[in-house]
Amino acid sequence: MVDQPILWLSGGMLAMLGLIALHIPIGVAMAIVGFAGTSLIIGTGPALSVLAVEPVTALSSLDLATIPLFLLMGGFAASSGISSDLFNIAARFIGHRRGGLAMATVMGSAGFGAICGSSVATTASMAKIALPEMQARGYGTSISVGAIAGGGGLAILIPPSIIMVIYAVLTEQFVLDLFVAGIVPGIIAVSLYTVAIMIYARMYPETSPTGERATLAQRFRSILAAWRAMTTILVVTVGIYAGVVTVIEAASLGAFMTFLFWLGSKNASWRGLFEIARDTLAVTGMILMMVIGAHVLSYFVTLTDAPNVIVDQVSNSGLPPMGIILLLMAMYIVLGAIFDSVAAMVLTLPFVFPLVMNLGYDPIWWGIINVMIIEIAAVTPPIGINVFVMHAAAPHIALKTIFRGIVPFLMADFVRLAILLAFPVVVTFLPALVR
Repeated sequence: MVDQPILWLSGGMLAMLGLIALHIPIGVAMAIVGFAGTSLIIGTGPALSVLAVEPVTALSSLDLATIPLFLLMGGFAASSGISSDLFNIAARFIGHRRGGLAMATVMGSAGFGAICGSSVATTASMAKIALPEMQARGYGTSISVGAIAGGGGLAILIPPSIIMVIYAVLTEQFVLDLFVAGIVPGIIAVSLYTVAIMIYARMYPETSPTGERATLAQRFRSILAAWRAMTTILVVTVGIYAGVVTVIEAASLGAFMTFLFWLGSKNASWRGLFEIARDTLAVTGMILMMVIGAHVLSYFVTLTDAPNVIVDQVSNSGLPPMGIILLLMAMYIVLGAIFDSVAAMVLTLPFVFPLVMNLGYDPIWWGIINVMIIEIAAVTPPIGINVFVMHAAAPHIALKTIFRGIVPFLMADFVRLAILLAFPVVVTFLPALVR
């Protein structure tokens, strides 16, 4: 047994940061440190066994198999124009209100998130669709880009969510419980974003002009035009929650349906198919490498006994449990400003999860809180992946303008966090009902 667990852990973390600084991929860096640390503690033979077993375990995981399927579903949906159909419905119903198009962007992002599960893909899609609409109607740049970048983050909270799948795999939780637990927080998120836009529009009316009210016929036509999106969302979500299909079956069905819709669209081409497949493989490979690396690193961290030492030290620190949770949340926001948000979660779960469980909190509740913190980190400077995606889609808009635009949505995020911290039952009651 290791005499100095924290020293082992600190040395491993420093080595990993050094490798990352040398531009070694994060998943590979975690695997290297995990393998080297395990070799030093129990020998090279057992370490090689771990290195052989973990990739097989990850590649045979049915939960992880849903990730490329959800990515394919999002890719086909974005290319076939489904995201624009969802935006058009919301725009027809509330676009005439002050700030209505910004609200429609948030609602369209939430709807597309229910198909896509990726905040990056949702932000990129809505930037192409909603930004020209808002600019053409005289909306302020800050509120326009803020609604897109902030709304894009909803994709990882609105089920099905890729990052929820990763959390479920790494913590051995039932992924469906996480999906169900995300429903009410997702509704709260959309509601608070809408309120934030209403307040901003009232304070700065010149940035959020009103538009023409759509006729009943136009609204009805927008609903009919969105039949592909509505059908996909209903089949996937209702199928999962009603127990008709498993999560992986729903993901497969959704990918197949959106593929058929894509085939029937004007964007169908061999080149487009290659690009969707290439992007799906690239993101899937990155995620799988991170998960494999996290498992190898977790084996080393467990051998050091550092998680138990950290749990004991924090438990004896005199801090109240909620104070510890707040410190962890602050840590994630800081890490999210340095690392990719998924990487920040994967890196820290081996010692954060045991600590949170020792404090007596529900693993599903913490999973939703963790996802929400990652959502906030996705728009936190200086990294803010959603902000950079927004900037890539509209390079003529300065980064500082985009960061300024997401401030109202960040304030809404912190209100939502406060609600879920004060009332955990908001997260846990639905999973308890369906078990």
